[in-house]
Amino acid sequence: MVAFYVFVFIIGLVVGSFLNVCIYRVPLGETVVTKPSHCLNCSTPLKPWDLVPLFSYVLLKGKCRYCGVKISWQYPLVELVTGVIFLATVFNWGISWEALAMLIFFSMLVVTTVIDLYHQIIPDGVLLVGGILGMPMVYLQSLDQLKWGLIGFFAAGLLFLLIAIVSKGGMGGGDIKLAAVMGLYLGLKSVAIALFLSFLLGGLIGMLLLVTGIKGRKDPVPFGPFLAVGAVLSAFWGERMIDWYLRFL
Repeated sequence: MVAFYVFVFIIGLVVGSFLNVCIYRVPLGETVVTKPSHCLNCSTPLKPWDLVPLFSYVLLKGKCRYCGVKISWQYPLVELVTGVIFLATVFNWGISWEALAMLIFFSMLVVTTVIDLYHQIIPDGVLLVGGILGMPMVYLQSLDQLKWGLIGFFAAGLLFLLIAIVSKGGMGGGDIKLAAVMGLYLGLKSVAIALFLSFLLGGLIGMLLLVTGIKGRKDPVPFGPFLAVGAVLSAFWGERMIDWYLRFL
């Protein structure tokens, strides 16, 4: 059983390496499939042994083998986070359609989070792929799950659209679409918890950034990462949060 989970973790590392490619190339409008990997500084094509997830970064001491420029910490971090997410997902849901759906969903969240942090955009292409893959994945769980997924899709999307209208642009179009896709994967109850946690975390972190002077009142703060964290927390512990709340009442 340990060997199986090690295998799942390694698969997560490999997927994380591909997600890094998406994070860099999607905002530039470049293909993520056919273009070979290369150093972003010297443009030297990378060999297979330069691309071993996590381990190549450690062995190369965080520097390009060919020009010596430092490699961003983002690359091993995304790989490690994705590996841990894969491990936790399979441990929680086992081998099931729900686990596969969550792996696709969480991978999409990793890409949107990092891109939003760097560029303050959530690319439509990433959300479109997530939505297209999400429909059959949710349906394969059960028809009832698909029904609540579609309800969650429209409810979350319309809520954020309303917020964007009332706030006159305070909520971006990417956030609206991401919330809708979250509703598709999580369903109505879990996406409600995810959005609540997102606003709670966003408010707390926003206040902290203001108090410390890192951000001013008019400085934009990407909301996508808070949505992603809320979605992950809700996916793993949403039902337990609902049960705890009902018992508390």
